[in-house]
Amino acid sequence: MLGASTLIAVGLIISALSLTEIVARDSQHVAQATPPTQSTPDAETKPSAPAAPSEPGTTGQRPSDIPPQPARPDPDAQKSGAQPALPPAPAEKTAPPIREKEK
Repeated sequence: MLGASTLIAVGLIISALSLTEIVARDSQHVAQATPPTQSTPDAETKPSAPAAPSEPGTTGQRPSDIPPQPARPDPDAQKSGAQPALPPAPAEKTAPPIREKEK
């Protein structure tokens, strides 16, 4: 019991010392973790660079004329050699039903 009381007292003393140190420092210094960002000179007069497409001829938009393809091809396509895009799903693992406790 004495050990627990000692630990609590030491914790309270450390907390009080930490709070007094924080209060003693300049509050602006504590609140400002990083210096504010400064813009480059003449940033207002320079035009921003246009976003160039990564590949020539691309607009950055999704193609709307190509329909989405299914992950599993239909049975006729599988017979002709088409491979599914995804592996087969694992079988469901089910447990036997939970029995009611007998009283």
